[in-house]
Amino acid sequence: MPGLTDAHYHLMHAHIASMQIFVNDIGYLTLVGAEAAEATLMRGFTTVRDLGGPVFGIKKMIDEGRIVGPRIYASGAYITQTSGHGDFRFPNAMTRKDGRELLDGEIMGWTKIADGVPQVMRRVRENLMSGATQIKVMAGGGVASLSDPLDVQQYTLEEMKAAVDVAATWNTYVAVHAYSDVAVRGALAAGVQSIDHGQMITEDTAKLIKEKGAWLSLQPILNDEDAIPFPDGSFEQQKYLAMTAGTEKAYELAKKYDLKVAFGTDLQNGPEIAAKQGKVLTKLKRWYEPWELLKMATSTNYELFKMCGPRDPYPGENGVVKEGALADLLLVDGNPLENIDLIADPENNFKVIMKDGKVYKNTLNK
Repeated sequence: MPGLTDAHYHLMHAHIASMQIFVNDIGYLTLVGAEAAEATLMRGFTTVRDLGGPVFGIKKMIDEGRIVGPRIYASGAYITQTSGHGDFRFPNAMTRKDGRELLDGEIMGWTKIADGVPQVMRRVRENLMSGATQIKVMAGGGVASLSDPLDVQQYTLEEMKAAVDVAATWNTYVAVHAYSDVAVRGALAAGVQSIDHGQMITEDTAKLIKEKGAWLSLQPILNDEDAIPFPDGSFEQQKYLAMTAGTEKAYELAKKYDLKVAFGTDLQNGPEIAAKQGKVLTKLKRWYEPWELLKMATSTNYELFKMCGPRDPYPGENGVVKEGALADLLLVDGNPLENIDLIADPENNFKVIMKDGKVYKNTLNK
């Protein structure tokens, strides 16, 4: 079968707890990210769309063949408003002067806080200058962030449209973080083409996504055995429960209106969590047949990736098994069309992992 892909990933977050990002040296964090990259490929994920973090160095080393990892469609730093999902300061942060110095997270390339159209345009252009294939903007409240409620819309129409317009000048697109219905609708009004998350959409908004021809990069995040363990009654737990309560309906609406749905995981906070990447894919069997979810995680995701047009660092056909396509292949011990749970245990069930014609795992003789 083709190599698997993840349309919503964060290599620099995957193997480390979020708060550890701000108490460790960037060199250490980059090495942790490189460790996560190799582990990702060895789970059979040969390509990821990285939606936030200073991953350009790791991407370059992988592309040069100097370290092991997946192909990376990189966004670079998050674009966020003050008190947005990408503003990592604590809620009691002091007022900043105009013409301020950059925050540590901005210096390291994790995030870019931009308020107003000129600042948004500048920060988007900086990411494109760094080699971003698409732009990631925070359009609504997040679960783990400390300063933003889940129901809010982040960025005005003019600010969000500025990001979309600048991306379009480089023939690429904007992907937004948006759980709430109001955040999704605001992004769509600005011309955003990739709605990432969207668990809290209403039926009218699902119709609007269809009308606009936008993508829904949805993740099967549920309040199940893999739920994030936030403290009971905490602000973060309340937001998590509200978000996961909408997951079932979001997938049902996506199927009802035949939306363009991409598969991603958004797994973060440690190797044990990231190791569930294949298991997360199998959770889609609640809504899709095995062939449908496998197609989503291979060729369908590539339709989204290729929207970056000439910014695509990996030209060629991928996500399929055919002559002339890029040779990302998995040899599975069993038939995932009959037993999709095989994907959840790549260590035992993926006998060969190949990326771009090079074999990175081969246990056929064992």
